[in-house]
Amino acid sequence: MPGEGVSPGEGRVAAEAVEAVFREERGLLLASLVRRFGDLDLAEEVTSEAIEAALRHWPAEGVPARPGAWLLTTARRRAVDRLRRDRAYAARLAVLAADAERAEPAPAPDVSGSGPGFGSGSGFGSDELPDERLQLFFTCAHPALAAEDRTALTLRCLAGLTTPEVARAFLVPTATMAQRIVRAKKKIREARIPFRVPGPDELPGRLPGVLQVVYSVFTEGYAASSGPRLQRLDLAEEAIRLARILRRLLPAERESAGLLALLLLVHARRDARTGPEGEPVLLEDQDRGRWDRPMIEEGRALVVRALTGGPAGPYGVQAAIAALHDEAADVAATDWPQIVALYDVLLTLTPSPVVELNRAVAVAMRDGPGAGLALLDALAGEPRLRAYPPYAVARGDLLGRLGRDGEAAAAYREALELTGTEPERAALRRKLGE
Repeated sequence: MPGEGVSPGEGRVAAEAVEAVFREERGLLLASLVRRFGDLDLAEEVTSEAIEAALRHWPAEGVPARPGAWLLTTARRRAVDRLRRDRAYAARLAVLAADAERAEPAPAPDVSGSGPGFGSGSGFGSDELPDERLQLFFTCAHPALAAEDRTALTLRCLAGLTTPEVARAFLVPTATMAQRIVRAKKKIREARIPFRVPGPDELPGRLPGVLQVVYSVFTEGYAASSGPRLQRLDLAEEAIRLARILRRLLPAERESAGLLALLLLVHARRDARTGPEGEPVLLEDQDRGRWDRPMIEEGRALVVRALTGGPAGPYGVQAAIAALHDEAADVAATDWPQIVALYDVLLTLTPSPVVELNRAVAVAMRDGPGAGLALLDALAGEPRLRAYPPYAVARGDLLGRLGRDGEAAAAYREALELTGTEPERAALRRKLGE
């Protein structure tokens, strides 16, 4: 709260500065504290106390030159004070810290302003990032945690969303999401999962899980599983921000470039994906003049990096497919033979019914609806596709193109029963009306 004698304008400026630092640097601040003290709950609590202190002091004293370093110093002092008061808590953290040191010895972060990652400016610095945040990425995405817990913890700790915001993102009660986050933290504590970056021998096995968490966040933002809106742009943009951090922290990992490329190339179409009433607009009907060309160019450059220097990874291949869509003047001019070939590669890397579904749609565009429908019908027994609305929608579309209107209507009715968002349901009802 602003101090006595501070004008409302000064208080507002200070509050905006705190909010900006908190949103942009929270993950780095939290990771530095976890690395120093070895406890996620303690780190979150003293981070909140440092934010409250900033809201009290900055309006009267002015925003410091390095607000991120100010917050980190304040939070570390609060943590030390708390440990001095609670000897049992301190003893438990000492065990965790010893485990972390054995796993990966590393010095405590330098908050003087001279160490890496703590330069001048509004936050911690921009030229170099210390690897504490990378440690937190791998901790939040540890395979010992349940999949939904990994995503929730990443959104909470690295994206900086509050627990109610994470709950809204996945359309569950706040209490349910709070339980998930508490469960994940408890698992980290009881299993004594170390806060560290995996070694070179572990990294190939662990990195896909980290990338998958970020991709899952984006997927929910790109196509919400339920609710009044087709897209959750806030979630999609948070995922892109996290992917950018991973790309900077792991510049030699081509799949981190592939993931960021994929997200950018897909998100570039966001403004054209919905109509005036929020209804979905199919790719073939989108106004490509509304696509974000600078974002597409950035994504294309990253695709080159992802596909250069060795065998392609699944995110790099998916990004290449997205680039072919974005480069085409229209659907007819799209290089469908190349897209089918890329799906063939993707099937060797990550075989799944969903990839086969997408390949079947591409085959339909290359060879005609009958060829695509034959491939879709061959997938009819796949359990994962029975409750997957895009499968029924794709069948309805191809059946309609073949003039089999009754069967197309049945497929669209099946999709309508499965679809969660109201804009998609409205679009399917229009299809049935046609």
